[in-house]
Order: sequence, then structure tokens, then C-alpha cells
Amino acid sequence: MTLDIHATALFAGPDRGTLENVVLRHDNGVITSIEPSAAPPPAPRTFIIPAFVNAHDHARPTTSSFGAVNMPLESWIIRSAFGTPPDPYLAAASAMARSARAGCGSMMIHYTRPSGTMPLVEEAKEIARAADDVGIRIAFALAVRDQNPVVYGDSEPVLSSLTAEDRKTVEEMFVRPAMSPRDYIKLTETIASEIAGPRIDVQFGPAGVQWCSRPLLEAIADNSARTGRRIHMHLLETIYQRGWADAHFPDGIVRYLRDIGLLSKRLTLAHCIHARPDELEIIAESGARIVTNFSSNLHLHSGLAPIAAAHRCGCAIAVGVDGLALDEDDDVIREMRLVQLAHGGLGFKRTWTRPEFFGLAVRNGREATGAPGSGALAPGSAADFVVMDLDRLDRDRIMPVDPLQLLFARGNASLVRDVVVDGRAIVSEGNPTGVDLPAIEAELRSLYRNGVKQFGRLEQAWAPLSASLGRWFEAQWTCG
Repeated sequence: MTLDIHATALFAGPDRGTLENVVLRHDNGVITSIEPSAAPPPAPRTFIIPAFVNAHDHARPTTSSFGAVNMPLESWIIRSAFGTPPDPYLAAASAMARSARAGCGSMMIHYTRPSGTMPLVEEAKEIARAADDVGIRIAFALAVRDQNPVVYGDSEPVLSSLTAEDRKTVEEMFVRPAMSPRDYIKLTETIASEIAGPRIDVQFGPAGVQWCSRPLLEAIADNSARTGRRIHMHLLETIYQRGWADAHFPDGIVRYLRDIGLLSKRLTLAHCIHARPDELEIIAESGARIVTNFSSNLHLHSGLAPIAAAHRCGCAIAVGVDGLALDEDDDVIREMRLVQLAHGGLGFKRTWTRPEFFGLAVRNGREATGAPGSGALAPGSAADFVVMDLDRLDRDRIMPVDPLQLLFARGNASLVRDVVVDGRAIVSEGNPTGVDLPAIEAELRSLYRNGVKQFGRLEQAWAPLSASLGRWFEAQWTCG
């Protein structure tokens, strides 16, 4: 059935700009036409834009609620164990619905913390069910690591500083037998056979070079080259990871990834905060993408990524929320604005125009998540778009101003009225249509409050463990 959407304004891409008073028609998940309207502009006024992409996330709850606040990634990761999902469907559905409510049509789920309540294939199926209920496109990558479970190296100095009881707690929770490369490849293929489809792209998810052995990365690279399966991985997120990389790869960690065949257009790299100019050049030459996660980098004191430099040398840039948007609300619009404000240029010199940035972030994000097309609104493209409240965005209505410029000046998720993905309205009047988000979040809170007592031993061990982690990392690689 053909549906008509009448818009006061529509962003048709960097080349065509913003069109006024148009009708967008879509049928069976595809835009069939965008034409001038003979009728007066609608009231209230609306602004249609391509659906956003959350190109790096983990589908997890708000970690600050579990005390993971004001700490670097290296201790934050361990503290985030308190947020282990008690129900994988509810946790994933809440994260996806929040992203959808903010205007996301596609989302990367780098699944780093399974619930442990069911087999991994069954857990992946629950996440796929949540994605189908919410209506969002997803990429799903089960994260894998087979080395350095506590620190980037020998954990004995950290463990030996703890009492016997605290040491046992940490070892039982974090020092576990690793999955073999062969078993991980097989598991990923099984997950793909169960959940992959037009709106779900299953990828490999090595957690990061410091956590993954060469045999594991080589096996992933080889299978990806043979099958075309995409890969999603963290790289050089923190100053400590930079120090570890320099110590272990004197010829360069990015050259290492290139030499083992991992670096290709199938690869998406999250963060790259501490990548150097020569490394950015190699990444650009390979066709791999970089996802920047501005607010997460601030929350975890990780640093400011060289995104403008990466763009100038030809790197494909996308934007992710990483579960830690500035206000921890999954607001991808504010996240896009922050990236643009921080990296968009100095004085009269611009890294990109705002329309260019919006277009490239959507296009590269869709490539990272396996969503079809560039995301640009045009006949023949997927019907993935957002309807914004133009009356609230252009609240003063003093003189004509391009609504895309206003979006990057003061836009946020509260201005999202409707979100359409694959022709389906997944958000209407600001509320997800496929799930009851308030009810899901209320149920999750209840489960977490009742279940947090199971982590009592980790809470008891936390203060000495956190202090020991800090001493270990600072002794190995200092920030000075």
C-alpha cells in the first residue's frame, strides 16, 4: 500500500539540499517518489530527514546506575559487570527502543556482556526478537576475547594484592577459559543461520587487539575474506591501549592488522582516539571505517579523537552513541551535533559542511551496520526516515533558516515525531510503536534491584581491586 507523507521541508542530501513543501511516497519499504506538493504546507510543520545510525553500541543499560562513574575504561569495564542483563530481551529492547525514539533506523550491537542465563545462540535470538519488535535494523556482533581478562598483561600483581576471598571473586567472574578461534567462527556462523535477514546483519566482533590473540584475529580475517562477513572491533580507545600497542607492535599496530589481513573495507573500528597520522592514512587506504563516540570518550576520560584529521586523509567516518550519550539517554542527534561542533573546523575553515557531515555519517553508518543504500532520501531508496517537529525546531520563526542548520544548532531527540524504517512506522508522536518502553524499563529496574545482591562479593572487592588496577596501569604506561 502506497503511503504519502506531506512535509514542509525535506533534506534530500548534500547535493540537492533542502526541498520545501513536498510529498514523500513509499510502498513496500521503498521510497517511490518525492515530488512538489500542490497543497499548502501542512500544519503543524514537519521536516523529514534520513534516519540516523547508531554505528557503535552494546545494547546495555545505563552503567552510571551501577556506580560506573568517573573512571577510565580499564576499571569501568569490570565495574560494568553489575549491569549484566538479567533478561537479554528486555535489556536489548530498551536500548533499541531508546535509539529508535531518538531517530535511529540502524544500530550496531557489539555484544560484550551476555546475560549468562541461556546459551549464546538462544540469547542472540532473543536480541533479534527485540529488534523485530522495535522495528530497528541492527548489526549483531558477539564480542570475543581470548587474552588479558583483567589487565593488558600479567594480572598476577593485581590479583596478589587482594585478599584470598576477593581474588577468588575476581577470578571466578573474569578469568575464564577462552573460546577457541574455530569455535568462535562456528558459533558466529550458527548465530547468522538463526537470525540474519534483511534487517539483521551478523558480524564478527573481536573486542580489541589487546584482548585478542593473533590466531583469533587471523581466523576472523581469513573467514571474513572468504565469506564477506563484516567485522566490528575497538581500536586504540585509551592511552593505556596505545602504550600496550607500542610495546607489543614496534612496527605499528595498524600495520599489524593490515599484515594479518584484518584491515579491509569489511572492517569497522570504534574510537581510534589515539591513532597517529600514519595509522589514519593506512586505515583510509584500506577502506575501513572509524566510528567516533564523542560522549563516551568524555565519560571515560579517554581523550579527543583526531576525527577531522581522519576525514581529511580519506577515512570514512561514522558516529556511535556507545551506550554513553552525553546525558545517557541515547540521543544520537545531540551526539551528531557534538561531533560536528568538536571536529567541524576552526574559524572560517571548515572540515565539512553540515549537510556533508550528515550525509557521510549516515552513509558510512549504514555501511558499518549492513543497512542497504546510502540512506539518502530519493526514489528507489529504502524508506528509512525521520519526521521532525519543525514548529519546535524553528520555534521563533523570525526569518527563513535552513532547518538542517537549525537541527545542528539546537536539535535533540525530543523533536522527533515519527520514525519509519523499511516502510514501517516504528515511532509515532515520539513513542515507540512496537514495544511499551516505560513498562520494559520499569520491569528491568525491578529485575536489577532484586538481582544486584548477587554481585555483593564484587562490591566488597571493588575498592581494593580498583586501586590495584590503577596502580598497575600507571606503572606500565603513564599518561605523562
